[in-house]
Formats: sequence, structure tokens, C-alpha cells
Amino acid sequence: MPKLKRLLPLLILISIGVIIWVAAYIAEPEYAYIPPEHKLENTKQTKVHEAAFIRKYDVWGKTLTVPGAALQDQDPRLAANGAVEVTKELLALGRRTLYEETFGNEVFLTDILGIADGPMKLKNVVKAIAELKGEATTNLRVELDQDVTVGGLFFRKGDKIDTGFDVAKGAYFPIGLTVKYAQGKTRIGVSCMACHATVNRETGKVVEGAPNSDLNMGLMLALAPNSAAYFTHTDVASLVDYIKNEKRTVMNSKGKAEALPDPMQLEKAVDDNLVKWAPGNFDTTVDLISDVTQIPDMFTKGGHPYSWSGFALAGPFKGLSTFSNNVHAQNTDTLSQTEVSERLWGIDKEIYVGTILQNAANSKFRYDPSSGLKPTEFFNRLDPNPGTPGVNEVIKIPNYPKVSAIAPNGLYISSPGFKAGEQVNAMSAYQNTVRPPETDPAEASDPKTIKLGAAVFRKAQCITCHAGDFFTNNRIMRAAEIGTEPARAAAFSRTENAFGKTEFYPPDTPVPLPPDAKTVEVPMDDIDPDQITLGFGHKQSGGGYKVKGLFGLRWSAPYLHDGGVAVGPELSQVGVTETLMKGIQPDPYNSLKAMIDRKLRSQVIEANRKDARLRDTHVTGQGHSYWVDEGSGFTQEQQDALVKYLLQLKMK
Repeated sequence: MPKLKRLLPLLILISIGVIIWVAAYIAEPEYAYIPPEHKLENTKQTKVHEAAFIRKYDVWGKTLTVPGAALQDQDPRLAANGAVEVTKELLALGRRTLYEETFGNEVFLTDILGIADGPMKLKNVVKAIAELKGEATTNLRVELDQDVTVGGLFFRKGDKIDTGFDVAKGAYFPIGLTVKYAQGKTRIGVSCMACHATVNRETGKVVEGAPNSDLNMGLMLALAPNSAAYFTHTDVASLVDYIKNEKRTVMNSKGKAEALPDPMQLEKAVDDNLVKWAPGNFDTTVDLISDVTQIPDMFTKGGHPYSWSGFALAGPFKGLSTFSNNVHAQNTDTLSQTEVSERLWGIDKEIYVGTILQNAANSKFRYDPSSGLKPTEFFNRLDPNPGTPGVNEVIKIPNYPKVSAIAPNGLYISSPGFKAGEQVNAMSAYQNTVRPPETDPAEASDPKTIKLGAAVFRKAQCITCHAGDFFTNNRIMRAAEIGTEPARAAAFSRTENAFGKTEFYPPDTPVPLPPDAKTVEVPMDDIDPDQITLGFGHKQSGGGYKVKGLFGLRWSAPYLHDGGVAVGPELSQVGVTETLMKGIQPDPYNSLKAMIDRKLRSQVIEANRKDARLRDTHVTGQGHSYWVDEGSGFTQEQQDALVKYLLQLKMK
């Protein structure tokens, strides 16, 4: 047995090598880890039992459940009106899509951004996995293969960086990473579960739906040679500030010569910002402001509207499909913004595309201003998904280039061979079946404490907003009212300049879209217009934040949209600086205590305020000032009971 353990890293390396070698001889193969049921921590909660005589549909967010016989001949009419039948097959597609589908983002991440072309190579990732010897980790540490200075940080060859990638026990690749081999090149793509699943440190099993709270995407993006392609997610407010050579021009869409920004100066500015992102945080909006948010959990049933700002409140599954769509339609391919770049930021589309491609990692995608081609002409010759902006597999909404309440950039992810929105709807249906793992009986609080906590929850009026079966009133509150850091709430405000009617296609529409594809107007009558205004930050409202449900809090520390309420296992470890920035996981009990104890929270806010990295990325931990402490007439026993009660809530 000891001999076998010593040989295990070599065996793993050989296994992965064989996969890659075989890949070279098969047409565009791919690999992604999908945990079998016995490797899941929350297996029991994700099982779905269907009665054979009942059929269930989602009709633009409304559930329709009827005897199957009554609908036998009505499927075409239902589909034409937007009905999505929730079946075992749809749920299986949803789970598979969440783990392995990249929608083509490996082209942007590998060929344009260069995620594996910097000092963190694929071979080093493979080596790091082999060194685990089959054990699990929540933070794959990967060795760099060259000296590098990025964002003012110096790394030597051989240094190991914290990636935050989770690897399940016995797995050959991190959760949520997909390896594809095509056209003589191995590419890495990212699926949803890189962010929305984690590994239980004690058991090595996968917890579906729990956020990857230490995923270090900021640093990994900064290490890529063309991280400037991600400039819209940082605080680069104006490309003009980075013009060094005014003769280095392209012809813009209006027929005038316009200079491109200097690639190296822009790269440095973007890197300087990216390295400030706290692990577990990500900038999900393209507003030229670095307003990162904590990766949310995926315990979504009953938790509408979706996204921290609540912008995803229309469309199938009460807006969950709108939220799931936006991750890939907007956030994993900045080229998808090409047709709206002028209206959103005043950047001509030729300058926009030229900026993203001028330093592309793969020379095939690298744009040369002296080529005589416009940037869009150059890109169109290479576009793996012709007819739509960017490289990801998307379709245009009917009134594109307008944007809408279901597609903030006018695009919807849908792979060829599927129906319009089918994969997104499948993901939404599956997400609504995911439940947090139940508390281990050995760690559970006594019933008396839980009963007291429930009474305190009511007495403190938490139930005013966190009401009902899912502990939310399903509303968006004004940012000014809730008092949390306001930048992210207004991140979609510029979409008001391009907002149009909310239309889509019937769910039986094939992809690629036929020329005569029918359209259907998404019902909006039941949605409060003021909530749409707040969700998108329109009409100078300043935007807002949704009232979050409270399930799975044990798995989702730190708290608030910016992840700013963080306290470590020791009460002296206050703030993001003393936890995530030092590789220390926030403790759920202590962090939740900081949510309701004003003295502890003030320490957290002050610690965050002192860190320039957090100030520059809008992480404060402020707001939601609803206290359950001695200052508001509660005892320490009552406070303790409330925290324990919240950590053990069970989703029905």
C-alpha cells in the first residue's frame, strides 16, 4: 500500500496524459468532471420524484401542474405560448450543462485572453492535481513556470499560487473546468460549477450549489497575457487615457481614423485592478467600474428575483433563466458587447474589438492595426459562431441590438442543435431542485436553542423582509434604504439607453434560428415596473438589492453582496483583509454574528476601509444595519440562538 501511494501521482499524470493523447486523435473531444451521486454531499436533497400521471410546466415563471392525459394533444400550443415542460430528461440536461458546458468560452479564455498561456500552464495544473495523490482540495495550488510581475506583485518561477479551484476526492480535473482539444490546440473553458460548487474539506465530497468562496479569479485573469481584454470589468474608465501613439489608428465605424490604446499600458492598468479582487468575488457587470460581488449560492428555489441587484426578475422560472443566461452571454466573452459598446460607453465598435484583440494570446486572433482590415472584418473571418457578436454560442433576441429585461446585452446562450433557451431552462429547472446539505446531527444545536432562535427572529422583526417558506419577500430594496455599498446596484443603469420590448422565441424554436423564426412577447403584467427600474438602476434610481433567502448560510459565508462581512475562526480575524486575503476561510457563525452585532460589524467595516484593495473594488461590508445585540435589548444568549437557528434552516 505505501508503494502504491508513492506511485499514485505518477499514475494520475499518466491517466491525464492518456486523455490528452487520445484527444489528439479524436475530433474535438472534451473532458469535464461530473461527480457521481455517491460523491455528493447533498445527494438526498437533489433527488426528484415524478408522478407518472402528472405533467409540470413553467410558463414564463408560472407553474402549471395538470394530469398528463389532459395535455396529451396540446404540447405544440403550450410551447408556442412559452411553456417549458419540466421532465427528468430536462433536469438531467440541466445538471450536465452546469458541470460541463462552456458555450464556447474556451475560445475567449484560451485564444484571446490566454488563461493558460501565462506563467500558469495546463501542465502545471495537471501536476498540482497529481500531487494531491487522489485527495480532495478546496484550493488547488499551482506552480508557476516563470518569473512574473503582475499588478505590482512579484512571483518567482516555482512559486505556488492559490487558485481556489476545487478538486473532488479521486477526480482528475477541477470542478467546473472543461478541457477541449481542437485545431491542434488544447483549450480550457469554464462552466457554471467552477463558481457554484465546492468540496467539503472534511469528507472530500461535492456540495452542489455552495459558492466557491475562495476562487481566485482576479489573480488568474491578471496572470493571462491579454487580461486587457477584460477591461470592461475593471476600473478603466476611458481608453483615451491609454493612447501612447496617436498614429497607431484604425478606421472606426464612421469612417474616421481613431487611435487604439497602448496594449502594454492598458494591460498594466487592468492587472493592477484584477489583483485587488478578493478571492470568492467577481465583477459580473460591464460598467467600467470594478464593483465586485460575492459569488452567490445556487439554492435558488423560491429566491426570486435573481442576481444581487434583482435585475433577473422576468422570463422563465421567475427570472432564474435570465440570470443563468447572463453569466455566459455577457461575462465570459467581452466581445459579446461589440454592438452595444457605443451606446453603453461611447466606445466605437471598431476601437472596442481592436482593443480586445490587439494583444490576443493566440497569434491567429491577434489584430494588427497595419493589416488594412477593420477590427470587425478581421474578427468576422475567425468567428466560430458567425452571425452573432463574440465567440460564445449565443443567439440574438428578436429586437437585437436592443437589450431587454431578459437579456441585458441582447444575447441568449443557446448551442446549435438545441432549442432556443433549452439549456438555460434546463439549468434553471435543475438548480431549483438543489438543497443545502442538512446539518450533521453531531453538530446540531439542541431543540431548545433553535426554538429560542426562531422566537428572536420574529421578535427582532427579521421576518418583515425575510418572510414565508423561503425567508424572502421577493422584493428589491433601494440601495439607499438598505445602506450597503451602492456601486453594484447601479451597474446596469446604462442599459436604459438601449432598452427595448421584452420578446423571445417559443421554446420549440431550433438553433441556429430559422429565418422565419416566430417570436412571443414575454408577459410582464405581473411584474411591478418600479422593481424593474430598481433592478436595472434605471431612471437615476440608484438601483437596489434583492432581499435574499436565508437557506444554506452555513455554506455561503462571508455575507452581503460584496462579501464584506467576513470574520475568521478567531474573532480577532475581522474583515476581508484578515480572512480571504490571507487564505483564511470566513467562519459562518462568527461572520453571521457580525451581521447582527453592531460592535463586531464596526470592526469589520473599519478593517475593510483600511485596505486600499478593498476600497478600489467597492468591498465594505456596510449596511443592512438591523441589530440583534445588547444595544437593541437582546441578550448574548438570544443572539447566539438566532445565529444557530439561521445556520440550521431547512429548505422544504
